Amino acid sequence: MKNGKLMVLPTVAWLSLFFVIPMLIVVAVSFASRTAYGQVVFNFTFANYARITESLYLSIFAQTFIVAVITTLFTIVMAYPLAYYIASLPKKWQQPGLILVMVPFWINFLIRSYAWVIILRTQGVLNTILMKLGLITIPMQFLYNDMAVLLGMIYSLLPFMVLPVYVSIEQLDRRLLEAASDLGASPFTAFRKVTLPLTMPGVAAGTILVFISSLGMFIVPDVMGGAKSALIGNVIQNQFLSARDWPFGSALSIVLAVMSLVLIILYYKAIQGQKGGKSQNA
Repeated sequence: MKNGKLMVLPTVAWLSLFFVIPMLIVVAVSFASRTAYGQVVFNFTFANYARITESLYLSIFAQTFIVAVITTLFTIVMAYPLAYYIASLPKKWQQPGLILVMVPFWINFLIRSYAWVIILRTQGVLNTILMKLGLITIPMQFLYNDMAVLLGMIYSLLPFMVLPVYVSIEQLDRRLLEAASDLGASPFTAFRKVTLPLTMPGVAAGTILVFISSLGMFIVPDVMGGAKSALIGNVIQNQFLSARDWPFGSALSIVLAVMSLVLIILYYKAIQGQKGGKSQNA
């Protein structure tokens, strides 16, 4: 038991040094103020948090939440069939299928975002192909709008949904499906009443990963949305790098972190409540 605790110490030290302590510094700075030149002055104030209640920032939070929800829903719809297909392949083909899902991670995230710019811009690959086929006569504006931001975020975060769902499906006891079939259940009924409920933990894990990543995303909106799309991640980035208002940027970061934590707790409670209700019905 003592040796087990000692083995945990490096992890605890690492998290304390690179997560807990920086987070405490951000919390402290969020209650500070700044001078005209951007210098942080530690005089305790709630002004930064009061500023977040302005309609501008509330609307940005709402827009960020909507984009995160849409991104999460699309990744679920796209990832579940893909994960199900990979899990249904013979064992020797499952690993290559997962490797193909992970291939985008071999390339720098920023480079992948700019690759979409090359594809979607007015003189890009997509417009060129459509014009060559005669489907359009003038280039269409696929870039620097909300749809481009959603496309980039779904593309970037899709693997985070595929992998947890695949693990849940792959660990599913196939004998349950055989039993459902023996009892006269159609394939769709077996999927709806056996496969889907038992793989919900994977969907829940993927939802958390995608949703939280979507809330803090700033590279994709900055590169593919331009000045027309500003999410809360972009606002936080601008406060630290451009406006040099670290206290307000820290306050926005803390509010975003707390909001994410609350949503995670509520989501897990909802999932546990569904499990409890189903067990009682059984």
